[in-house]
Amino acid sequence: MPLRLLPPTLIDRIAAGEVVERPAAALKEIVENALDAGATRIEIVIDGGGRRLMRVTDDGCGMSADELALAVERHATSKLDDDDLSSIGTLGFRGEALPSIGAVAKLSILSRPASAAGAHEIRVEGGVKSPVRPAALGAGTRVEVRDLFFATPARLKFLKSERAETAAAVDAVRRLALSRPDVAFTIVADDRPPVTWPARGVDREGRRARIADVLGHELAGNALVVEGLRGGVALEGLAGLPTYSKANSLAQYFFVNGRPVRDKVLIGAVRAAYADLLPSDRHPVMALYLDIDPREVDVNVHPAKTEVRFRDAGLIRALIIRTLTDALATGVPRTATTTADRLAALARPGDGPSAIGLRDWPARPVSGMAAGWGNAGPASWAAPEAPPPARGFAEDAPGFDIGSFAGGLGLALAPQADARAHEAPAQTDAMQRPLGAARAQLHETYIVAQTQDGVVIVDQHAAHERIVYEKLKAAMARDGLARQMLLVPLVVELDPSDAARLAERAAELERFGLVVEPFGHGAVLVREVPALIGEADVAALLKELAERAEEWDDTLPLERRLLHVAATMACHGSVRAGRRLRPEEMNALLREMERTPNAGQCNHGRPTFVTLSLADIEKLFARR
Repeated sequence: MPLRLLPPTLIDRIAAGEVVERPAAALKEIVENALDAGATRIEIVIDGGGRRLMRVTDDGCGMSADELALAVERHATSKLDDDDLSSIGTLGFRGEALPSIGAVAKLSILSRPASAAGAHEIRVEGGVKSPVRPAALGAGTRVEVRDLFFATPARLKFLKSERAETAAAVDAVRRLALSRPDVAFTIVADDRPPVTWPARGVDREGRRARIADVLGHELAGNALVVEGLRGGVALEGLAGLPTYSKANSLAQYFFVNGRPVRDKVLIGAVRAAYADLLPSDRHPVMALYLDIDPREVDVNVHPAKTEVRFRDAGLIRALIIRTLTDALATGVPRTATTTADRLAALARPGDGPSAIGLRDWPARPVSGMAAGWGNAGPASWAAPEAPPPARGFAEDAPGFDIGSFAGGLGLALAPQADARAHEAPAQTDAMQRPLGAARAQLHETYIVAQTQDGVVIVDQHAAHERIVYEKLKAAMARDGLARQMLLVPLVVELDPSDAARLAERAAELERFGLVVEPFGHGAVLVREVPALIGEADVAALLKELAERAEEWDDTLPLERRLLHVAATMACHGSVRAGRRLRPEEMNALLREMERTPNAGQCNHGRPTFVTLSLADIEKLFARR
């Protein structure tokens, strides 16, 4: 087949495949043009998921008749003052979007500069341009795209449902709205009610207000303010609490110099910062803004301009990890408020006892007044006597000192009788603390504490598990882990490839107290183990490490993985569910939680406590 030059129309359609892969991509390009034109108000209409209609109207600077004719030509742009591509200060500059959209759709552009006497219009259908002609429009620009991909019907087969395409288009606008809080946005999408985000300030408070407008006030109530500066790069935004997470990373919004991006470096840094706080299948919610010298980032690495390349990716990664880690570790423990909100939403005023299953509750009549229940009249109903409380875990065992196990935690946890509310009088000074004063223990698992304005319910095992884990990390960072020599070396049978990988990592494992050496084909010999794991199943530990060894490419993942496994082993020595605690032990656990970083969630990402304010409780009982 001989060489030949492709016709311009076909070239434009090929280019459209890179820039306009779906309606959301075309809409993103048009809205970016409006922002670069200095718009302060943008109105967007979407129909049929963007396939039938996309209309963007702005009050930007507008274009003259001559500029309209150039706007639909390939590689024409007003966004570069010179030929320097190393310092890009606009959202788009490629000059490919409008001609590419016009090559596969019916494109209409009406525009009028504020100083012009009238507006002009140009149309492009399937790559065929019409002459510029006069039109009626106020100051600004209106871009209308109809019948997207009518010129390339094969592309329509690869689009998703109208609902999915509409969601993608709205998400593209949402990201741009988050990047520019000073611009007002209105979206009318299919049959949905119009959504308007008013203009906010360009300062930090303006950004946070726009985040609350776009992502919801629930995020604002379950997020931490993050601010960091390193090497001339500034970072700020909101980062969600670990207990306020999602099943995917779509709720993570990143902005580099006001440009929405989806970058692997940023996503990886966030995952590393939350590694000890979230399971692998959960993702935090956040909106982070990076301000960096434009010469230190390349925005021209992807046709859709959604990816960037940093000159010093290590600096960016370190800034994000350190800033997020510090924000999550400082301050009093916090958990997401959504749990309390769900409890309050369960209140059903006027449903009566049957709503909670009390109608068929066995009862017996008693005469006179039931003790402790006040004057109930001449005849009352009371529940049958409760069975005696079950014996606690190892109730008659000697005192359990977790301090020696957890590197100096110092809590003497002797199992005692059940702590009743009247056995734990309120401590006025403790009630001033964030987690309050312990008042009771329920089901030998949950500690109920009273604060000045509410109640805190603590999962004693999850809370102590986090405390132990943080103690272990601190001990490792301070002077390393103590090792314990086995009286008889342990031979662990493994898959030959797993055994070989562990043997190769023997020097690294030794740093963490695990001394292993090859022992024939498909086995390793264990001579020393970390003292902290005590009498744990060393063979199971080795097998789990062997399964993950293939994923390790440096010592950091190894350290994190070994810490996780060690914490899992230490979990068995933490305060277990079913262990009865004395009031002073419960209060000691609460005070230790207040001093421990990341105490709001356990090692598996579950919340360690739930706070119910008096307002929440009043909603449960329909008092509000």
